Amino acid sequence: MRIGVIMDPIADITYKKDTTLALLLASASRGHELLYMEMHNLRIESGRAYATMHPLKVHADANHWFDLGTAQDLPLGELDIILMRKDPPFDSQYIYATYMLEQAELEGCLVVNRPTSLRDCNEKVFATRFPQCCPPHLVSRDSQTLRAFHNAHSDVIYKPLDGMGGTGIFRCSPNDPNVSVVIETLTNNGQNYIMAQKYLPEITQGDKRVLVVNGEAIPYSLARIPAQGETRGNLAAGGNGVAQALTERDKWIVAQVAPSLLERGLYFVGLDIIGDYLTEINVTSPTCVREIDDAFDTNIGARLVVALEALKQHA
Repeated sequence: MRIGVIMDPIADITYKKDTTLALLLASASRGHELLYMEMHNLRIESGRAYATMHPLKVHADANHWFDLGTAQDLPLGELDIILMRKDPPFDSQYIYATYMLEQAELEGCLVVNRPTSLRDCNEKVFATRFPQCCPPHLVSRDSQTLRAFHNAHSDVIYKPLDGMGGTGIFRCSPNDPNVSVVIETLTNNGQNYIMAQKYLPEITQGDKRVLVVNGEAIPYSLARIPAQGETRGNLAAGGNGVAQALTERDKWIVAQVAPSLLERGLYFVGLDIIGDYLTEINVTSPTCVREIDDAFDTNIGARLVVALEALKQHA
């Protein structure tokens, strides 16, 4: 098949950790042709979606992991599959790109994850569709309501709805004098919605990333354990990743969420679980494949590619 990938500049990735590269290596190993794009290469012209794209060769070599061929201009609908792997921010430009990918979808291309669902499923708010899995939480931009949540739960995490990598996350402990200023800052004085969640002390054992491929959980998670003195487990914030088997509670949470993922065309998703609770559902560009593969030889990329082959065959 012809598999296109939309991603951040491939020259700038971290070879050892990059999940997109793992997916591309798995695709190449199964004989598929790869084509590389960045978001600025997309366009709609006369009702069709096009992109300037480069033939791509990938290599399992930390010093030389890719080669690009001569650029060519093709309709996106002529590709069999497109992997949308552009990292957040999820801004207006990202939304416009999903419109173009929808056009490719109408022309017969399988886009992973589905463009409509990328728009609809905010990674924080989507988790609230499963309240039985989540800690006490609130989405609001009203300062009085947000302060009342802190009064009720004493120890609270406040975070923006559009952040990634742990950016903009604040913990307000009991009797914290900074609650008001944190709320004012994150909401931009009541202009932006934010999320509040009850603080989960189990974060010291790690913020677990559970990967779900075509509705089925990879049997191991990556527990991202906060650095000393940190609240956030994100690897980008200095967390240390430890791969470990899923718990029965982890599996139960996946079972609660998976039918909705499949219904929405979300074939590669990362659930964030702290202790016994779901905190986020990452749909845009889930990571942690390399770390889990290195620990348990799971070959997650191949699992995804095989699933996509079957989906395309039965489309």
